[in-house]
Amino acid sequence: MASFNRVVLCGNLCSDPELRFTPREKAVVDTSIAVNERYKKGDEWIETTTFVDLTFWGRTAEVVDQYLRKGSNILVEGKLRYESWEDNDGKKRSKVKVVVDHMTMLGKPQSDSRESGSQEATEQTTSV
Repeated sequence: MASFNRVVLCGNLCSDPELRFTPREKAVVDTSIAVNERYKKGDEWIETTTFVDLTFWGRTAEVVDQYLRKGSNILVEGKLRYESWEDNDGKKRSKVKVVVDHMTMLGKPQSDSRESGSQEATEQTTSV
């Protein structure tokens, strides 16, 4: 049976990225994106927001940490990944997240205070 696991989302980061490294020194950023949808139901406009967890790896994680901040508008492409674990109370927990393998910054990169100078690009694409 054939299957296809591909996701494309466009939205805004929900928090500032926090770069960390695995024990094998691989860069990783876990964050989330807010994806807004607006549609008309009868005479009324309905607005909904879906929050999706994202994981960036390698050089893409480093770029996300360096240039993106809460509210940054991005387009991501990746695959769905199911995770399950036990919390501190012994309850089974699970979630579906997107492991990003391609990211496009929409708008001007927001370099943080660790960077000097500015970047004038309006779109930058990074892939793993």
